[in-house]
Amino acid sequence: MELKGSIVALVTPFNQDGSVNYDELGRLLDYHCDNNSGGIVILGTTGEASTLSFDEEEKIVKFSVARVNHRVPVIVGSGSNETAKAVTYSKKYSELGADYVLVITPYYNKTNETGLIKHFEAVAAASKCPVIMYNVPGRTGMSISISALEKLAKNPNIYGIKEASGNMSYAAKVSKLLGKDFHMFSGNDDIIVPMMSIGAEGVISVLANVAPKQTAKMCELCLNNQYPEALKIQNDLLTLINDLFLEVNPIPVKAAMDYIGLFNVGGYRAPLDDMDPTKRKVLEAEIDRIKELIY
Repeated sequence: MELKGSIVALVTPFNQDGSVNYDELGRLLDYHCDNNSGGIVILGTTGEASTLSFDEEEKIVKFSVARVNHRVPVIVGSGSNETAKAVTYSKKYSELGADYVLVITPYYNKTNETGLIKHFEAVAAASKCPVIMYNVPGRTGMSISISALEKLAKNPNIYGIKEASGNMSYAAKVSKLLGKDFHMFSGNDDIIVPMMSIGAEGVISVLANVAPKQTAKMCELCLNNQYPEALKIQNDLLTLINDLFLEVNPIPVKAAMDYIGLFNVGGYRAPLDDMDPTKRKVLEAEIDRIKELIY
């Protein structure tokens, strides 16, 4: 399935007892299929995947693939800092019907360049669907070098990269590798328009959890080379985007969704905790200020 535009990095809703709320997950999946999202990422950072068991992840994948039913692409986070686990997860989730798998670089036990190349090549060989690499050095402590990307971009089962370093100079170098067989997606909501102006085909977005139509419209305008109009949306939403990162993701976005009230996404898996009340008031005030724009 074609992948472009606003791709929501979906939260995982929890019940009061901490279990996954599948009724609400189903509603969220339907909502994004019906509100112009170009794809849905499950088991990502925003989905608190690192706190889910393998059994929970497998059930979420089966449920999501069935519920979406090919309406939009489903991208499943399948990365690990252990290559063998990343291979196992990617193979399993691709067999369960994922359209793409999203694979983060190793973290904590950071590797050298040859190890990184072998890591992604092993995942690409095991996965039955295309692989999107995830570059987020702020989370992992390492970045995919351009020289490594030059090799990995030639792999027939590596579709592209989610670029979330926030470094436009790095992204510009990545843009030289883009073409019909290698694609880039912004991993930062605050620079969607700049990233798409240099070749990104969309964004994997936290913002889209609370403003799906506006995020999709911004991407659509960029894809149609209407950058001034897209920039207006970017600037209108910029304070909200920044407020969604007043604390570590996904704490603020879940607080925002709770405040808006369309969905009951519940709390967090430890070690995440409730948003600081002072910061939450800042976020809520911004939502009130632009509520006519986002809902």
